[in-house]
Amino acid sequence: MRPIRFEEADSAERTQIGEGLTRPAVAAGRLETGRAEGKYFLRHDDGCAVCGRPVEAGSPFYLDPDAGEILCEEHGRERRES
Repeated sequence: MRPIRFEEADSAERTQIGEGLTRPAVAAGRLETGRAEGKYFLRHDDGCAVCGRPVEAGSPFYLDPDAGEILCEEHGRERRES
């Protein structure tokens, strides 16, 4: 599966997702549930798997569900195009 681009992170730790993205989040080992703010969240508090750049609130990022990795805008775009 190609990396999935998220337009905007909710926070540096997690982003709320809809039910349609739960399967890729589970495949990546990054699904978080049971929070008062919402039902499903994607955890990305470890930052980009390539360069370590943290995901900041309001910034775009990618999820590579096959590798279970979060990627910054630059590395996510590169991986998606390859």
